[in-house]
Amino acid sequence: MSTSITRQEHHDEARNELAHDTAQWFAAYTCPRHEKLVARHMTSSGIDCLLPLYRSVRRWKDRRKTLDLPLFPGYVFLQISLRDRLRVLQVPGVVNIVSFNGRPAPLPDSEVEVLRRGFGADGVRPHPFIKVGRKVRVRTGPMTGLEGVLVRKKDRCRLVLSINLIQRAVCVEVDEEAVVAAC
Repeated sequence: MSTSITRQEHHDEARNELAHDTAQWFAAYTCPRHEKLVARHMTSSGIDCLLPLYRSVRRWKDRRKTLDLPLFPGYVFLQISLRDRLRVLQVPGVVNIVSFNGRPAPLPDSEVEVLRRGFGADGVRPHPFIKVGRKVRVRTGPMTGLEGVLVRKKDRCRLVLSINLIQRAVCVEVDEEAVVAAC
């Protein structure tokens, strides 16, 4: 009986060791307005990162300026193994890696892939986080497979993608014909 416990412990240890070596996507929480700086540091350090941006036109009395702003303010997405966690935390501007019960919480690869693929388009804006509503899936276009909540605003269809892990959401305009009800 003690041999099987030892084998089980050995198996668990090996699985944890493998998780430390496998690169996964995580969300790094940053200091306010430090997202671009953190992304530059990560890229120069050889760490794969993703910082989705959107264009916003700001108007003042004398001028207008187009700015590229983070779609998820305060967050940068990183693909790292858990062994690289300390290296990430030492980057200026990184506050912490989003964690639950003291363990970094990985993001599903499918959500990150949708962010990479579909959010270079115009019309993407931050949106208040939504938990309830009509859940739909995009069936055509660059965001095929994306699931979110369908909302309407002045005769336009918008899809709100909520990322539960960081309690943030983004809004994208879509054609009504491009979405179907999610199962």
